[in-house]
Amino acid sequence: MPDNPPDEGNTVVQQTDDQPKALKPALESMTLLVAAVIVHDKAANRVVLLQRSENAKFAQGMWDLPVGKSEPGEPITETAVRELYEETGLTVKPESLKVAHIIHGARGVEAPNGFLTVVFAAHEWTGEPENREPRKHAQVRWVDTDAIPTEFVNTTASALHRYLMGGPEVSLDGWG
Repeated sequence: MPDNPPDEGNTVVQQTDDQPKALKPALESMTLLVAAVIVHDKAANRVVLLQRSENAKFAQGMWDLPVGKSEPGEPITETAVRELYEETGLTVKPESLKVAHIIHGARGVEAPNGFLTVVFAAHEWTGEPENREPRKHAQVRWVDTDAIPTEFVNTTASALHRYLMGGPEVSLDGWG
């Protein structure tokens, strides 16, 4: 038999009983995964925004996109669909979401190890916006894209403005 080196492209790794099937989560270094949705009515030149209530965990009274944390094992598109519905009553199909922007924050209120927010744009939806979480939000409504409030959460405001202007699709927050 010739002594040829194995073809690296066809290397097979065998699983044995004493090998872990998956690595343990590195919880100390985990980045919080978040989804936000820009519901954009292009025909009427408006987007759905919510205003955080005085009881919100952070950014009380500030405007924001519908946004929320991913549940363990939940695909980010499902997070976006779920959070949008929970907060506004609007329904979108996961396959109709388009990635509009990525925010990578060095740290956040509930994310001392940082957060990654995938901001999606939705141009197709069903329903009318309503405030489904009145403890967390003062209001949910359509806002003209030429009249975006200035009292807006910095990271999502930047993502929204960049999306509307067709600008850079990644922003960093708090990285020195």
